[in-house]
Amino acid sequence: MRIIAGRFGSRRIETPAGMSTRPTLDKVREAVFSSLGGSFEGGNVLDLYAGSGANGLEALSRGMDNAVFVDIDRRAVSVIRKNIDSLGVRKECRVLSMPDTKALALLKEEGMKFSLIYMDPPYAKQKNREILQLISDYNLIEEGGYAVIESLKEDEFREDYEHLACERDRVYGISRITYYRGK
Repeated sequence: MRIIAGRFGSRRIETPAGMSTRPTLDKVREAVFSSLGGSFEGGNVLDLYAGSGANGLEALSRGMDNAVFVDIDRRAVSVIRKNIDSLGVRKECRVLSMPDTKALALLKEEGMKFSLIYMDPPYAKQKNREILQLISDYNLIEEGGYAVIESLKEDEFREDYEHLACERDRVYGISRITYYRGK
């Protein structure tokens, strides 16, 4: 796996061994980041269910200021830390090894706001509606920011929330990418 564009473009990163994580394909990541404008002028990214950290590291590479990575799998957390170190971005990154709901509550408590939240949960363990509701309730997305969900192509999310509006979705192979905009 590699970082696609930006200051770390073409740099290789590790992925966790085994079947507990499913990395986002390069072509899907490229399509998502292109649809978000290709690059960023600062901001914070939350890589929820981070796996290798590829989505958060891609956002950093393309101009985000800081990244928070959340994963409960110890092997994934170890790989995320190795990838952060290999790119020399430790000061720009924070890794939370805890459940999704606990991490979101902590980030709310700290007053964090994100320009981008990328959610790529294991397909078999998705609870996207619950997590979207928490993101909205906790008001974690900046106005105009995005929450992006990677799910099975059969999954559809159309609900709007108090602080999130469903904007669009696209299908890539077996994956559906759904975009919510902060309001």
